[in-house]
Amino acid sequence: MLKSIGMTPRQVTVMTVTSTAVLGALRPLLGVPLGIAAHRVVLPRMTAGADITLPRYTTDVWHAPLPAVLAFAGVVIAVLGALVPARRAARLTVAEVLHNE
Repeated sequence: MLKSIGMTPRQVTVMTVTSTAVLGALRPLLGVPLGIAAHRVVLPRMTAGADITLPRYTTDVWHAPLPAVLAFAGVVIAVLGALVPARRAARLTVAEVLHNE
């Protein structure tokens, strides 16, 4: 659709990858805190259910830099995952794009 309104292949690629990068940057804002919360709720219940006690170093795994690294990794994975389909879509002609729609 972007090509049908006059965008160049490069603009289509940049637009698609940028929109994916924005979503990839927003998702960790919700996903990382939810993952940490789930870890803190589920792990104690699992250990209590199995009637075992884990050492603190195996349960206290969330430190300040780790969520930032996970958020950055999410953005990188989103961009890399969008790059190939975006480039392939950018190479299609307008006629092929409209025929597929």
